[in-house]
Amino acid sequence: MRMLYHLVRADFLERSRRYSFLVTLAAAVYLGYCSITGKVVVQLEDYRGVYNSAWIGCLMTLVATTFLSLVGFYIVKNTILRDQETGVGQILATTPMTKSFYTIAKAISNFAVLSAMVGVMALAALLMQYLKAEDTHVQLGPLLLPFLLFALPAMFFTGALAVLFETLPILRGGAGNVIFFFVWTALIALPIAPLANGGRVGTATYFSDATGLVSIMGQMQEDLRTIDPLYKNGAQLTIGERAATRTFLWTGLRLRPAVYWSRAACLMLSIAIALLGASFFHRFDPGRRWDFQKVSTGDSADVNVDVTTTALPAQTQRHLTPIAHTGSATRMLRLVLAELKLMLKGHRWWWYAIAGGIFIASVASPPAAPGAALAALIWPVLVWSQMGTREARFNTTSLIFSAEHSVRRQLPAVWIAGIVVAAVTNSGFAIRLLSAGHRQGLMSWLASTLFVPSLALAFGVWSNTSKLFEAVYTAWWYVGPAHQTPGLDFLGTTVQSARPQLYLAMTLALVVAAYLGRRAKLAYT
Repeated sequence: MRMLYHLVRADFLERSRRYSFLVTLAAAVYLGYCSITGKVVVQLEDYRGVYNSAWIGCLMTLVATTFLSLVGFYIVKNTILRDQETGVGQILATTPMTKSFYTIAKAISNFAVLSAMVGVMALAALLMQYLKAEDTHVQLGPLLLPFLLFALPAMFFTGALAVLFETLPILRGGAGNVIFFFVWTALIALPIAPLANGGRVGTATYFSDATGLVSIMGQMQEDLRTIDPLYKNGAQLTIGERAATRTFLWTGLRLRPAVYWSRAACLMLSIAIALLGASFFHRFDPGRRWDFQKVSTGDSADVNVDVTTTALPAQTQRHLTPIAHTGSATRMLRLVLAELKLMLKGHRWWWYAIAGGIFIASVASPPAAPGAALAALIWPVLVWSQMGTREARFNTTSLIFSAEHSVRRQLPAVWIAGIVVAAVTNSGFAIRLLSAGHRQGLMSWLASTLFVPSLALAFGVWSNTSKLFEAVYTAWWYVGPAHQTPGLDFLGTTVQSARPQLYLAMTLALVVAAYLGRRAKLAYT
């Protein structure tokens, strides 16, 4: 237990001193502010609960579990990789510590980081009750019980999933960052059927409800049905300015045995997930790590150079060959081709085969059914996420920044290479729009082709990590183009949701942000 405590404590202190931790805490405070001002509400059709301790505690719990289970995953999913890169893992590998102990300790340290954020949300809930002033009588039990029953187990589950993703060879990189968004969506969407159908929440639903969204809102529905027989079972956790027109008094959760058993099952499942990760954990052994490429020395060991018998040439006057200066356009073309080669390096033949299939499907499908175009926007996400982060990832910052005109030449080359990837992968949709004479669609396609690489470059330059773009862009792609949400649909899948002028302006702003970020780093370096 002493070893476990110190391992978790050291990991927690290291990560709590990062800017990403502070940014997430600030985001949690902002969500509390949005809940206070009514921008984030739980609505049951036209109803909401009176802002007493029970309602506010459950509201803030739902905000915490849905928000932190997504964002928190990307914050804590780096603990094993960090031990590997810093050499701490190799030291730990020499100790008697087992793989299971290590993965459990990492899951607990992830839980500690996420629990600190839950604590901030709980304090925001207490402040919210005083500021709303609908019921200033604070009851700590109903206020804090939802955090203990639902938020904390959800954070442990998220921390264990982060450990599992880090140990699985396919999921430990950028692909896992993208896949988790859809896993998170499924964890929220699968138990919702009883709520949507107006049925009662059964025991099985309690056990499948990792975030507590259905367990809490299901009891709210039951109580409202007894108050208003005309209530038709609508329920949603919504973000927006739409205010409820009616209120009802909700006294809090009814602590049924199924609730306790389901939370205990969530904790046990989290431990099982962490132990499952131990079976894939390589224990920092280069011979067992799937992400390492074994370098064969071949016959190089047989080559011997006897430096003692090598005769040194006499000193003579040497003349260096002057560097031939080519045109600026030629230099830029070479840089773009080099950046494009680096972006696409490592992709196997099947990656290009799938991209070709998406191109054919885009040409064949009508503009009104842009399913293939949506696939073309998500398929190269791991290519774009490298933009602006490669120097930090491979420790070549000093080498790149010491080159002549590194900002004026290298940064535009990266941006143009990203645009080439976007244009080529989604060129089938452009051909289809051009053949149909769809000018509005072509303008939206151009805006998306410029916007996506610009977003990747700006995020990469300022964060030095690919996770920020992979997480934000995947969610944006899912909410915007995939669901045709006005204002968020950067592809312009429909005339009503298209905003090409907005995204062209955002492209310009992102390019300027990337330029300023690179200039700041150059000055600091």
